[in-house]
Amino acid sequence: FRDAGIEVIYAGLRQTPESMVEAALQEDVDAIGISILSGAHMTIFPKVKSLMDGKGMNDVLLFGGGIIPDSDIDELKKLGVGELFTPGTPTYETVEYVRNWVASRRRDKATA
Repeated sequence: FRDAGIEVIYAGLRQTPESMVEAALQEDVDAIGISILSGAHMTIFPKVKSLMDGKGMNDVLLFGGGIIPDSDIDELKKLGVGELFTPGTPTYETVEYVRNWVASRRRDKATA
């Protein structure tokens, strides 16, 4: 992402949902991206989304990737999580998704 000109704030490994959302609030981010390889995606993503909703962060994209079964991807998207990328997805696809989402959100804000 940095190589593509996107500012990245790396919070580090093993962050709690609370610390992720707090850091996102402090940094005024456009998106939160989470990589999960541990199988905890059905716990982490819903918790982060719930905390974001509670803080009024409905204009921040929550997306991510990892080893996530298709059925879980569908369930997480129903909860309001954005795109979830699986292993082998080219980085440029992820970058384009985030860029397009942020640009669309900014256009919506400008016309509101």
